[in-house]
Amino acid sequence: MKSRTRLLSSVIAAVLAASGVLVAGALPASAAPTAPVNKYVALGDSYAAGQGGGGYVDSCLRSPNGYPALLDAVKGTNLLRNVSCSLATTGDVSATQLSALNRGTTLVTLTVGGNDLNVAGVAAACASADPIACGNAISAAGALLYSGELAVRLASTYAQVAAAAPNAHVVVTGYPLLFAPSADPLIAQLNGATVLLNQTIAGVVAQAQIVRPNSSIEYVDVTAAFAGHAIGDVDSWVIVTGTDAFHPTSAGYQAYATAIRAAL
Repeated sequence: MKSRTRLLSSVIAAVLAASGVLVAGALPASAAPTAPVNKYVALGDSYAAGQGGGGYVDSCLRSPNGYPALLDAVKGTNLLRNVSCSLATTGDVSATQLSALNRGTTLVTLTVGGNDLNVAGVAAACASADPIACGNAISAAGALLYSGELAVRLASTYAQVAAAAPNAHVVVTGYPLLFAPSADPLIAQLNGATVLLNQTIAGVVAQAQIVRPNSSIEYVDVTAAFAGHAIGDVDSWVIVTGTDAFHPTSAGYQAYATAIRAAL
């Protein structure tokens, strides 16, 4: 009798195991917890707004093809507010955009600093083939870079973002090189200025990581993503003429979004 009982118990256990039910009175395992949704706010200048992507929805030239909208389409990311705006400087971010953040914000993207240096104006001057205008424009931008003034502005902006959104992962992006490598000294100067701008941004982010080790801030470089797609390349992702000149195309903003997603 006991052998029959043991046999029956073994058969029942085997059936339960085969059907995926746990034995010994245990309840079925619960489903894996749902991944948290990023509560996302986008800050910054025209590169954050998506100028160049077209289909603008307001005077800030926010585009549905800009990287904030592209990130919003990714599962697990919910764009709550996009307050980026064309022509915005670090001062504008501090004065008019920080109010979009709060303790519930869990993801912030920020592209800013280019307008502090008038990068578009510098690019236009250097594209004009006027060496004096190009040199003067680069010198004016270089004054902010070499003096450390831009670094101070960026550090202040990042600190304010961290204070306004203490629980957020802050992703700070750089800028692409606008022109393909060239023997033209004007183009080389302009690309060199962009490299220095990106190095300044990356350096301030690295310093912020040291000063606020408990915060989450990182730098995303996009120069590699745009390699082979600058002005002068066959498949350029940078607009050359018109009011959107020296801004990425929709393909360029796709590259931005891909680079940011890799960091998340």
